[in-house]
Amino acid sequence: MPRRPLLPVTALALFALPLTACGGNSAAADEKVVTVYSADGLKGENGDGWYDRVFADFEKETGIKVEYVEGGSGEMVQRAVREKNNPQADVLVTLPPFIQQADAKGLLQKYAPKGSDRVGDADKASNGTWTAVVNNYFGFVYNTKELKQAPTTWEELLDGKYRDKLQYSTPGVAGDGTAVVIKAVHDFGGEQQAMDYLKKLQANNVGPSASTGKLAPKVDKGELLVANGDVQMNYAQSKTMPRLGIWFPAPEGGRPTTFALPYAAGLVTKAPHSENGRKLLDFMLGRTAQAQVSAIGGGFTVRQDVKAADHNALALAKLMDGVEVFEPDWNDVQKNLTSYVDAWKSATGS
Repeated sequence: MPRRPLLPVTALALFALPLTACGGNSAAADEKVVTVYSADGLKGENGDGWYDRVFADFEKETGIKVEYVEGGSGEMVQRAVREKNNPQADVLVTLPPFIQQADAKGLLQKYAPKGSDRVGDADKASNGTWTAVVNNYFGFVYNTKELKQAPTTWEELLDGKYRDKLQYSTPGVAGDGTAVVIKAVHDFGGEQQAMDYLKKLQANNVGPSASTGKLAPKVDKGELLVANGDVQMNYAQSKTMPRLGIWFPAPEGGRPTTFALPYAAGLVTKAPHSENGRKLLDFMLGRTAQAQVSAIGGGFTVRQDVKAADHNALALAKLMDGVEVFEPDWNDVQKNLTSYVDAWKSATGS
């Protein structure tokens, strides 16, 4: 799909922000800036992602500059925790269960963006602290040149041909890495069964990765045969990574499965630029930005009144055809996240 040229957006390296803002009560609150801490996947490698377009349009319309910090979902939440007494971010965007974790830690204040009434109840917090802005699904990628067809089941990944050619991001650090554990628990019918499998899979696993977004380029180059990911990010990456294929592991004898893994956004408690953060959240949920989710970002709109019919939307619908979608209990996952991660560490020796 041809891409339109986009205006540049400021991308800051992790830990590059100066620690000067404070609670929104100083002159800093009047600055024409808004800072976003976000999980990776929505900003394009070449300035052609959904964030790139939305942030550029937002700045053009409002004069408010977006400063952007990217990392794994857990990584972003932990940074916000460290800065809780002196918040630096205005908007936090993560995958579940980390948005629920951020809420439980008091990092988010209540705000219902304009248009959130058009978002389904499953995609927003009942207490009004966060709202999904881009829907998405968990998945895996494979190298289409080295493998004639995608693997089908989890069990196939235990084959010796995947030794040192398979990698998944770290549970508890990356949202997609945590999703590996959640899907395994579902597909294998329980935590112990999932851990038994992941222990076996460790023989083929290259090792930890804090960011899922860094794995797809390795798959495209053939350094890896298989890695975890998510549909939105990997579909967007496939435009410039032609050897990237998306697939969904199935339990032995069953259908391929996945679950929704939306990018959820909330306004940070005592954000230094709260009003600007509200404006950005409103903008991201606006009809124009939501209509661009599939056309530009390769994701799924969260607004029920926006019916995308562009080429990407049709291709994504075809990709999801025949895949069973289950719904995790995110509150339960959030409460038991530490025990899940500890069980994974114990099983894999990580």
